[in-house]
Amino acid sequence: QVQLVESGGGSVQSGGSLRLSCTASGLTFDDYHMAWFRQAPGKEREGVSCISWTGGATYYSDSVKGRFFTSRDNAKNTLYLQMNSLKPEDTAMYYCATRSRRLLFSANITPALYTNWGQGTQVTISS
Repeated sequence: QVQLVESGGGSVQSGGSLRLSCTASGLTFDDYHMAWFRQAPGKEREGVSCISWTGGATYYSDSVKGRFFTSRDNAKNTLYLQMNSLKPEDTAMYYCATRSRRLLFSANITPALYTNWGQGTQVTISS
């Protein structure tokens, strides 16, 4: 079955960096666009970034643009999120998800457009 496993989360101070990974199995990784989402306690899940199946196109939410960078290694079935200049408001559970490459890839990083979610990795930023 399809499995997405996020890792790399942790607790860091404001201004620090983390690199998240999402390793996929049970699917053909380059059949999918990929995205990162996050959800803070009491808030709705929000899109952070997305990347096309080739890795040639990426989009970011305004809240992370210029600080977060997403990439993928299709040979390793792995998606990455490099997070720099972290802020307390970045504290959340971070999830990866898939979208078939047969579907439109766009800047609309909405949870309803993505499937095959991972269990998440917690990121906590202290001030």
